Amino acid sequence: MPLRRFALSLCLVTLLAGTAAPLWAQAGPPPGQVQGAPRPWNSLSPAERDMLSPMASQWDSLKPERQQRLLERAQGWNRLPPDQRQEVRDRIAQWQQMTPEQRDQARENMRRFQQLPPEQRQQLHNAFKRFQELPPDRREQLIKQFQQQRPGGHPPGGMGHPGGGPPRH
Repeated sequence: MPLRRFALSLCLVTLLAGTAAPLWAQAGPPPGQVQGAPRPWNSLSPAERDMLSPMASQWDSLKPERQQRLLERAQGWNRLPPDQRQEVRDRIAQWQQMTPEQRDQARENMRRFQQLPPEQRQQLHNAFKRFQELPPDRREQLIKQFQQQRPGGHPPGGMGHPGGGPPRH
């Protein structure tokens, strides 16, 4: 039973990491660009500037390593199919709705998940996949049962949609 509770509490964090992982793929610097050298905003391609426009005002003051990570993520984002992009946007919106305490709990859950043996992580992934394949009414029923077992009726870390529990799809 504790494993099941732990599994449900890790669902969103696991999906966040698994869905966004392609965004963190390692890529080398652009041709002619030295690793670790700053990239001025005006040296970015129009597509890169468009993708990174929220960072325009602070770009030139970012450390080169941070610039490189952002560029790599932007390139990864461009390679994602539209449905995966929407899923990432949804996960980001859920994360932004969480309180700082819920975010801390989610980070702790992810840290604990990453420390599990590979076979146990796989079991949790499989359990979540089976959960996602259930009809929506059955998932809601399980979410309510889970919330009733927790003090305060909320899953750890405020995981999932604003009503609690794993996200509905």
